[in-house]
Amino acid sequence: MTADPPFFNQLYDLLVARKTSSPETSYVARLHRQGIDKILQKVGEEAVETILAAKNGEVQSMIHETADLWFHTLVMLAHLNLHPDRIVDELIRRHRAAGRDEGEGIA
Repeated sequence: MTADPPFFNQLYDLLVARKTSSPETSYVARLHRQGIDKILQKVGEEAVETILAAKNGEVQSMIHETADLWFHTLVMLAHLNLHPDRIVDELIRRHRAAGRDEGEGIA
């Protein structure tokens, strides 16, 4: 199975829509209601769990924790009304700059 960029856009749109859902029935709505500090706490927790899984070489755990990290990062972006396409655009810009400026480019 390969990555499906349209899936990320669909997931982002769903996460934005969850802002107005009931916090009693939606985990994402609860996160939005609790605010940016709670969302950032979750991103941080998932980042640490991803790092630990990688350090321990636990492939299945790395997959699971990275999915959690990406999910909560998308929740953060949705909360801030920052579309993931802007992040992709920045990665593309850096990739194109790689040949011109090794300091900021992606090899």
